[in-house]
Amino acid sequence: MTIAPAAIHPGDLEPSLLNGHTYLTRRRIMKLDAATLISLMLVLLTAIPARLIVPGTTEVGRPALVVCLLLFSWWVLVRFNPNLVLVGPQPMRWALLIYWLSILASYGAGFLRGLTAMEANSADRWLIGTAAFSGLALAAADGITNWERFRSVLRAFVWCSAFLAFVGLVEMVLSRDVTQYLTIPGLAERSVAPPLQARGGGLRVASNTTHYIELSAVLATALPFAIHLTRYSVTKVQRRMFAVATILIGAGIPATISRTGIIAVGIMALCLMPLWTWRLRYNALISCLGLLGVLAAAKPSFAATLLDMFTGFNDDPSITSRTERYELIGYYFAQRPWLGRGTGTWVPPQYTYLDNQWLATALCNGIIGVAALALLFIFALTLSLLALKRATTPEDKHVCAALASTQLIAMFVSVTFDSLWFDTYATVVALVIGLCGAVWRFTHPARQVRTSTVGH
Repeated sequence: MTIAPAAIHPGDLEPSLLNGHTYLTRRRIMKLDAATLISLMLVLLTAIPARLIVPGTTEVGRPALVVCLLLFSWWVLVRFNPNLVLVGPQPMRWALLIYWLSILASYGAGFLRGLTAMEANSADRWLIGTAAFSGLALAAADGITNWERFRSVLRAFVWCSAFLAFVGLVEMVLSRDVTQYLTIPGLAERSVAPPLQARGGGLRVASNTTHYIELSAVLATALPFAIHLTRYSVTKVQRRMFAVATILIGAGIPATISRTGIIAVGIMALCLMPLWTWRLRYNALISCLGLLGVLAAAKPSFAATLLDMFTGFNDDPSITSRTERYELIGYYFAQRPWLGRGTGTWVPPQYTYLDNQWLATALCNGIIGVAALALLFIFALTLSLLALKRATTPEDKHVCAALASTQLIAMFVSVTFDSLWFDTYATVVALVIGLCGAVWRFTHPARQVRTSTVGH
């Protein structure tokens, strides 16, 4: 018999110590806090098609990214008021600082090299995008006050991802683009919607994202949290509702007909299954097989297409086209190996598509940039594993393992496509990186750090 978790996390009952003599409850209700803004950002990120931007802006003018930039401005401005700064250490700040230094160093190196107008504009956009990325990560790491607000962000992320999956499944069933009905008055289109792409015997869908692989990566990142909420939500009704969300997200991944998403689910399973009972492992396996069976019945050639993706590597043009670029990449990398050609300056279609974020980082930011990006992922992974080791309840251990899986997924999918060039997935990566910093803080052995809050 499974005992449902408590509605109130025990850690949220701990008082926060302010100025050495004042105590404050961490469960205070605020109308507007970081968790609220992050949840709003997730709604804007997933409900509005990625091609819609604020008029007169570029890719960074998506409404969701505007909220991320506001979070970055918020975090920077409070540094000037010591009474608003979060008390206590946060390793993610240092990891992001190192990442920023590598970005700025390559940005300067690029202008010293001399940039075309397109490259210079792209470099500037990349800096703004990095600010949005950092704002979300820092807001999640420093701004989420307690476990309940943490849960609220997870709930928002799962339901928003379920909506993305639902739109994609509708597109697959109807064989038509339905995102044209999700346009918002007042926003401008910066590009056309990605078409439904034939692959084997099926049609690839992208939903409200800009690419099929991006959709699969976003859904694979959300899936461990959907499973977590299905297991650990307080009431039976909530658990059933999140089970529906889990099914939608799980079905949306193969609908993209992407190896990336399926392998990412395997990475997630390797991280979570050690914490599952044998019965749960068996049920998960049967559910996956049943889901694939339903999709294969709906699209008879669908199963054959999925099988071909993992058996025809030598003849798959999506793989051979990547390997054929290695000589070209080596040529440009050898010219500027340490700081690269300049932040964000490898701009398709001026240059060829790479479909590999690690190689794109190597060309734009050099060895130093690759090391800084790897360090960012490793920092987040390490913090989630430390939180997993410190956690005292099955629920906390499970969510920490889920966060660890997202960092391994991020490192893997960066090999299969230019992950940080795609705003929806890059924003999701920033979120889970910040959440790794949050659970590290919530499980810290020192109460002053574990219950840290802003000064007064």
